[in-house]
Amino acid sequence: MSDLTATVNVTKNGFHVDGYEKISYDFTFLDGVFNPENPQLAECYKRWGRVLAVTDLNVYNVYGEQIEKYFEHHGIDLKVHKTKIGEKAKTIPTFLSIVDSMTEFGIYRKEPVLVVGGGLVTDVAGFACAAYRRNTNFIRVPTTVIGLIDASVSIKVAVNYGNYKNRLGAYHAPMHTFLDFTFLRTLPTAQIRNGFAELIKISTCSHLDTFNLLDKYCEQLIETGFGRTDGAPEEVREAADKINREGIHEMLKLETPNLHEIGLDRVIAYGHTWSPMHELVPETPLRHGHAISIDMAYSATLANSRKLISDEEHRRILNLFSRAGLSMDHPQFDEDILDKGTAAILKTRDGKLRAAVPNPIGSCTFINDIDISELNDALRRHKQLMKEYPRNGEGLEAYVDASDTGYTDNNKQEVQALEVAAEEAGSLNGNGHIHGGKLENGVSNGTNGIKEKMANGSAKGLTNGVNGFTNGARA
Repeated sequence: MSDLTATVNVTKNGFHVDGYEKISYDFTFLDGVFNPENPQLAECYKRWGRVLAVTDLNVYNVYGEQIEKYFEHHGIDLKVHKTKIGEKAKTIPTFLSIVDSMTEFGIYRKEPVLVVGGGLVTDVAGFACAAYRRNTNFIRVPTTVIGLIDASVSIKVAVNYGNYKNRLGAYHAPMHTFLDFTFLRTLPTAQIRNGFAELIKISTCSHLDTFNLLDKYCEQLIETGFGRTDGAPEEVREAADKINREGIHEMLKLETPNLHEIGLDRVIAYGHTWSPMHELVPETPLRHGHAISIDMAYSATLANSRKLISDEEHRRILNLFSRAGLSMDHPQFDEDILDKGTAAILKTRDGKLRAAVPNPIGSCTFINDIDISELNDALRRHKQLMKEYPRNGEGLEAYVDASDTGYTDNNKQEVQALEVAAEEAGSLNGNGHIHGGKLENGVSNGTNGIKEKMANGSAKGLTNGVNGFTNGARA
């Protein structure tokens, strides 16, 4: 939720506006959010007497009956939009399908949409709410480790476009987020592992105590769904609760002063410098946690090469990734991908690399002044180190599968058409590589493109980058 106060002053040549937006939203830890005895969520919809819920199909298959009975118990009419969103279906057609459901439902301007699912669902549905009438409320109930720990903290919402993650999006805060860790009881182990990476991210660069707990209980946390499965030791449950609360709190402390990312040196961007390329380049996408783990492991090697972390700390970080079954390398991670990823992130980060690395564990520094040759040297060293680890540093269950709904099941023709349009627009708008030389303060010297071939967002008859598709159907 946000409120805006502003002043308008007359100047010599016109007017000057000062506006200040107050953003406020709540987090509630509530095990059993859909237990009829817990009225907190239902109370958010009493005024309306109805609710439109957007949820992942996998979540609905497990919890759909419980959700329906919950709202029936509280006398609230429920309509459900079931979606399948994988990383490669985090696209405009999926976004538009949610928008169409909002229109069909007749959503009122201040009426909140309920979004139930993992980080991909909350990203796309949140973006639909941000775009619908420019500002429609929503309430989040994340159901995965990534959704609970990472996506729930940020107010960023987005879809992918072409081979670029989160290229189209907005900053749009939810009214409320309910954090129910009992969802982890039914979450596949592969998804627990996937989210574990986000906790390594925040703890490695900002919270040593949490890193120590992850290191101590790593395997048990993954095997017991963070202490939520039957028979999980109470000690592990207590450690998990401490990790989760402190992890979320630390993320909020780092994010809330910079909700709109005006400051681009971001501690929580550890693992997010080159990972977008890892996530989208393979034909079968890597899970997000594995993609950022490759980035984090490589970044740790880079930090160690610069003597920012000791050899012992370096090995401790790599060993934790390995014990968790997270990826530290990938066959397609080569100098070309490193080059492309660097070129792409420089644009996102306003011409500087701003690579977050541990210095030491529990704190962070940002690397900017670095040669391409140094990046490549660190990659070669990292590849050599990976030979000492199981599977040469590749992770367990690293690729998306049926537990990551959507990327193979959405309308392929529409998705492919949009991706072709995006690639055309990207190549024509100067998305090039870095071809040698030094990144002075992170600025690349080899960006190529032919901007003149783009006019009013069209290329080869692709108008506004939508390739003739309107509301998910060919116009």
